[in-house]
Amino acid sequence: MIYEGKAITVQALEDGIVELKFDLQGESVNKFNRATLAELQAAVEAIQSNSSVKGVIVSSGKDVFIVGADINEFVDTFQLPEADLVAGNLEANQIFNAFEDLNVPTVAAINGMALGGGFEMCLACDYRVMAASAKVGLPEVKLGIYPGFGGTVRTPRLIGVDNAIEWICGGSENRADKALKMGAVDAVVEDAKLHAAALDLVKRAISGELDFKAKRQPKLEKIKLNTIEQMMAFETAKGFVAGQAGPNYPAPVEAIKTIQKAAAHGREKALEIEAAGFAKLAKTSVAQALVGLFLNDQALKSKAKQYDKQAADVKLAAVLGAGIMGGGIAFQSASKGTPILMKDIREEGIQMGLDEASKLLGSRVAKGRMKPDQMATALNAIRPTMSYGDFGNVDIVVEAVVENPKVKHAVLAEVEGHVREDAIIASNTSTISITYLAQALKRPENFCGMHFFNPVHMMPLVEVIRGEKSSEKAIATTVAYAKKMGKTPVVVNDCPGFLVNRVLFPYFGGFARLVNMGADFQRVDKVMEKFGWPMGPAYLLDVVGLDTGHHGRDVMAEGYPDRMAEKVRTAADVMYEEGRLGQKTGKGFYAYETDKKGKPKKVVDPQAYELIKPVVQENREFTDEEIVEIMMVPLCLETVRCLEDGIVETAADADMGLIYGIGFPPFRGGALRYIDTLGVAEFVAIADKYAEFGPMYAPTEKLREMAKNGQKFFG
Repeated sequence: MIYEGKAITVQALEDGIVELKFDLQGESVNKFNRATLAELQAAVEAIQSNSSVKGVIVSSGKDVFIVGADINEFVDTFQLPEADLVAGNLEANQIFNAFEDLNVPTVAAINGMALGGGFEMCLACDYRVMAASAKVGLPEVKLGIYPGFGGTVRTPRLIGVDNAIEWICGGSENRADKALKMGAVDAVVEDAKLHAAALDLVKRAISGELDFKAKRQPKLEKIKLNTIEQMMAFETAKGFVAGQAGPNYPAPVEAIKTIQKAAAHGREKALEIEAAGFAKLAKTSVAQALVGLFLNDQALKSKAKQYDKQAADVKLAAVLGAGIMGGGIAFQSASKGTPILMKDIREEGIQMGLDEASKLLGSRVAKGRMKPDQMATALNAIRPTMSYGDFGNVDIVVEAVVENPKVKHAVLAEVEGHVREDAIIASNTSTISITYLAQALKRPENFCGMHFFNPVHMMPLVEVIRGEKSSEKAIATTVAYAKKMGKTPVVVNDCPGFLVNRVLFPYFGGFARLVNMGADFQRVDKVMEKFGWPMGPAYLLDVVGLDTGHHGRDVMAEGYPDRMAEKVRTAADVMYEEGRLGQKTGKGFYAYETDKKGKPKKVVDPQAYELIKPVVQENREFTDEEIVEIMMVPLCLETVRCLEDGIVETAADADMGLIYGIGFPPFRGGALRYIDTLGVAEFVAIADKYAEFGPMYAPTEKLREMAKNGQKFFG
C-alpha cells in the first residue's frame, strides 16, 4: 500500500501502475470534503515521491464515482470573507494541479455518477474511460455558484467553448454517449469492463503508443479562439443564457463571463479568475438560499425515510372520485408502478378520469419520456369501477370527492365498510379538518389527510395531515405511498388550511387590501412576478378558480377570524359574484383566449376594472417595494405562526412546503429563509410599518424576541 487514508487509498497493481481509489468510510457515496481534499494532497505526494510509479488509475470503491463537494460544508465556508474563499479555492486547486502535473499518465475510470468536483477530478486526469451506464456533469449553477475546482478552465479547453457553456450553464447530467461525442471522455465501455479498459489505456500511454503529455497540454494553455471567434461565442451565449436563467439566477451568466475572462490565459491565471468569481457568487443571497434549499430537501427526504419502518406496503391503491383530480392521482400512481382502482358514481366522471390519465401518459410518449408499451402497462394498471367490488384488496384509499364536509363524511363512512380493517383511508382535502372528517369513521386511527396539489402530475408536494386520532402507521403508510408516487411528502398537523393554504390566504389578503386601496392588479402581478413568483396573485386566483378561492377564504375566516375574516367586500368577491371564476369560465381578473397550442392565454379585460370600481375605497400610490411588503409580510408571518403552533416540525419543512406547494421563489429559499435574509429585526420593523392593517401584519411575541436576540431560523 503506497498510501492509506479514510477516503483514499493508493495501491500498486502491476508493472508500476497504481490505483488511486476513492472510498469514503462511513458514507454511501464519495464526496469532496475537507478531509478528502487533504488526503488527495497526501496521496499525490506519496505518488510523486515513489519513483517506481509509471501510471495511475483513478477509481471508486462505491457504486458512484464522486457526487461532488460536501454541500454540508458550504454553509460555514460561504460565511468566510471573500478573500478567504478565494484563497481556499486556490489552495484546493493546487492539489488538483499537482495531480495533473504528475510525470506519469493518469486515467479516470468513471462509474455511476461523477458530478461537480467529482467530474473536475476526472478532468484533471489525462484520459477518461466511462461506464456505459454512468453520467457526468457540472451541476453547480443549481446551487447559485459555478464549478470551483477548475471546471470553468479545463472543460472549455477540452470540449470547446460552446459545449462547455451548455454543460456548465445547464447544470445537467450527461450520459456516456453524449460525453464521448463531445470529447469529454475518451472511451465508453460496458460496466463490467471499466477497470480493464482503464488499465489497458494507461498501459498504452506508458508504452508510448499514446502521448499523454500532448493530450494534457491544451488544458494548460489559453483557449484556441481568436478575438472575433471569442466575441461571437461568448456574447451570443450570454444573451441566450441570460434569457433562459432570468435576472434572479446570476451564476450561469457569471460562468460565461469567467470563461471569457480566462480565455486568453493559461491554467494558473485562469484558475485565479475562476476562484475570484466563485467567491463572489458564494457570497450572494441566491447561493445561500439555494444551498439551504438543497440541504432542506435532503433533510425532508431523510425524515420521510424514517417512516419506512412503520409503513405498510401499498400493492393496490384506490381513488374515490374520478374527474381531473382523480384521473391525475390514478395516472401518478399507475405510472410509478402501483395499480389503482378509480371509482366514481357517474360514468362521465370515470371517462373524464381515464381521459386525463390517457392524455398525461400520451404526452409522456410524445416527449420521448415513456415508450408506448409502458403507456399501455400504466393504463392497464388503472381499473375503473362504479362499485366497491374489489375494495377488499386495497391497501390505501384516497378520497378525492367534492370539497364538501357532508359529502365527504358520507363517502368516508361508506368506503370504510368495504375495505379491510387495516386499510388506510386518506382524504385529498385542501381545507377541511381531518379531525372533523374522522368523526364519520369507526377506525379514525386508520385515517389521515393526503392533500395533492393541482395539476397532480406537475406539483411535487403532498401534504400528509395528521388528525388527532391518526396513527403513526396511517401517517407512515401515506408518506411511503406519496414517495412511491414520486412526490415529496411533508407531514403537517391538522388545522384550518393545514400549511400551504393557511399561509397562502394571508397573501391573497394582502392582495385584496392593495386593490381596495387603489393598486392596479396588473401592476401587482408584474411586481410579484419580478419578485420571483411564477404568477402574480390575480393571475393565480384565476388559475386556482375564484370559487375555490372563495370557499378557502371562508374556511380560513372561520378558523382565524381575528386576522383572516375580510371586513369589506373585495375584488375577488366581485369576480365570484359575477360568475367570473377564472380560467375555467374564460373570465376572471383577466379574460382567456386559446393559443395555438390549445392552452389558455390571458389577455387584459377592461370590464374587470369597471366591475371592481365599487370596492376601490382609496386611490393611493404604492412603490414596488411597498407592494412586495404588503404582499409578503402576512404570508411570512403566517408561516412563522405555523412553526410556532407546531403545524410543521421544522423551519425546513415549512419552507419546502411553500416552494413545492405554491411555487415560492426558490432563489429566496422559502418564507423563513427570506426573513433570515432580510434579518429578523429588519423584517419585524417592516411589519410594524403596517400596524394599521391589523392582526395579519402583527409579528408574534416570539418573533420579536428573536429579533431582540439576533436569532435566525437557520444557522
